[in-house]
Amino acid sequence: MPWWLITLTALLVVACTPVQDENHGAGFVAVNQTFWGADHDTPYPFTVDGEISCGIHPEFGPAVYFEPAGFADDSSIGTPLNKAAVESLKQAVMTPNVPYSVKKGADLSEAREVGLKVCDERMRQIWLLRRIGDNKKGIT
Repeated sequence: MPWWLITLTALLVVACTPVQDENHGAGFVAVNQTFWGADHDTPYPFTVDGEISCGIHPEFGPAVYFEPAGFADDSSIGTPLNKAAVESLKQAVMTPNVPYSVKKGADLSEAREVGLKVCDERMRQIWLLRRIGDNKKGIT
C-alpha cells in the first residue's frame, strides 16, 4: 500500500475520532467548578479554575498535573496529581511553583482519570505520527 494512502487513512481516522470533551487541547483539559458537576460524580477538587495536563515520563509513565488558570506556560510546574508526576518531579529535583490549588480532603480520582485520558490521547497521537513517519521512510 502506498505511504500516501496510509497517511491519508490515518489522518481521516484522527479527524473523524470524536473528542469526549470540547475542552481537550494539546495535552491538557480546561476544568472549572461551574461545569465539573455535569460530567463528574465527585465534587470539584480544586480551589480555582485551571488545566489538567499530562506529561509522559520515560521511566514513570503518564504524569498528571493541575495548573491554575494563568499559570500554564513552560516555566510553571503544576501540582502533581499522581505518583508518576510526584516521582518525575523528585527525579528532576523540582517542586511545583504554582499556587497550591487542591481543596483539603478532595477526591482526586476523577481528576487523575481526566489526566490519564489526555495521556492516552497524546500517546495515540505520538504513535500515529511515528507510524506516518515510518511509512514515509518505507518502514512497516
